Amino acid sequence: MTRPSDGGRIEVICGCMYSGKTEELIRRMRQVRIARQSYRIFTPRMDTRYAEGQVASHSGSRLEAITVATMREILTYAQDVQVVAIDELHLFDDDPAEMVRGCQWLANRGARVIVAGLDLNYRAEPFPAMMHLLALAEQVDKLYAICVKCGAYATRSQRLIDGKPAPADAPTIVVGGLDMYEARCRACYEPAV
Repeated sequence: MTRPSDGGRIEVICGCMYSGKTEELIRRMRQVRIARQSYRIFTPRMDTRYAEGQVASHSGSRLEAITVATMREILTYAQDVQVVAIDELHLFDDDPAEMVRGCQWLANRGARVIVAGLDLNYRAEPFPAMMHLLALAEQVDKLYAICVKCGAYATRSQRLIDGKPAPADAPTIVVGGLDMYEARCRACYEPAV
């Protein structure tokens, strides 16, 4: 997809854990580099699973990125680029409305804004910023993983504590990988209680 010369756009890549969201973001950004468009990639300071200063997929694909905590920081660095990519949107410290307003501002000034992140938390409830961006975006791609229990398409992120589903009163944001999360389909997902 190319950015029209007269306006920006918002693209949302969402899905559960292990669905390939960051991999897709990296793929699009490699195309942006080939097209010689100016860009910046942002990753949340909270995500410490991989090297700082990189956006990285579970499969090992990586690109250089700027590590930030807030939309204000993103706006500071993104003033002069054609494409702004934000990975793991749900992990940013900002109020969800600030994240949405920032993405809208960037798109309204003519940038192509690509965001990737979980659409649902471990309780299978929508992340507020993603929920609003899904409604406002020009393009939405919902990706699916494979359920570790039955092999169906997975749309849920099951957080586990000592091999059991995390309770409903556990913190909403806990950064982790295979040691803490499984991709599950609707039927195999066990609701937090």
